Amino acid sequence: MKFKIGFSAEAPNETLPLVVTDHHSVVAPKQSVVQVRFPGRGSSLAYYNDRFDLHVGDMVYVDGKLEGQRGVVTEVSYNFKIKVSDYKRVISVVNTEVHGEFFMAGSHFVSFDRNALPAEQAITWFKAPEKEGDEYLVGSGDDNSFRLDDLKGMKISSAIAERGHEYYMENKVRYICLDGFRGYAIVEGSEAYEVEFEFHNGEIRNLICSYFCSYTCKHEFAVMLQLRETLEVIEKHYAKQYEETGYFAAVHKGTLFTFAVDGKDNGAFKL
Repeated sequence: MKFKIGFSAEAPNETLPLVVTDHHSVVAPKQSVVQVRFPGRGSSLAYYNDRFDLHVGDMVYVDGKLEGQRGVVTEVSYNFKIKVSDYKRVISVVNTEVHGEFFMAGSHFVSFDRNALPAEQAITWFKAPEKEGDEYLVGSGDDNSFRLDDLKGMKISSAIAERGHEYYMENKVRYICLDGFRGYAIVEGSEAYEVEFEFHNGEIRNLICSYFCSYTCKHEFAVMLQLRETLEVIEKHYAKQYEETGYFAAVHKGTLFTFAVDGKDNGAFKL
């Protein structure tokens, strides 16, 4: 049996797809001092904000000692007198607005709409935006390739394969997409790692991970297992939708609800 979930900002009895404007970008920012709780650290600190229209429940990144840690706004104050140099600032707000149609795909939801949850939005759920001036280098790749239906071709040790399988079973591949031949995934381990690859005619090439090591890592192996599973589900249930767009994005069910549903006080979704 096939199911799909559609997110909507309309009344529950409406059938229109979600069309949401991010309030952070359309409302002129009002200076505020916000209290931000960092669940991973068990601490809460105050920050100055002059860039965003913030609300309780917003997920943000800040500068200072907790740079790179995602926090949740718990209080917003507009009446204050502070010495600005004593306060660190909110530097970005996580975009949790999701729109479009998602289909059940095992442990994940899958969409065939490039605008539903693009990779550049999904990564902000796990990592702070890059600093201006940050430079990344990507090697030119090599001729190593392997078949997705025969992962022995990855030539990894049994220990790494076991750890990668554990990551896969624990649904640590939070997001994976394939646009034409180009693939991308986010694996949440001790931090969020990005995996990129090319997939064509059943063959994987140019597999790389932001966790550098001189051999194929557990994150890459976990992504290959998730890719194989997702493509099998798509072929069985959603071949027509995939053929029409040549694209899919799959997000772990818990991840989607944590970021796109939990904490929202308006909107609707239907099953």
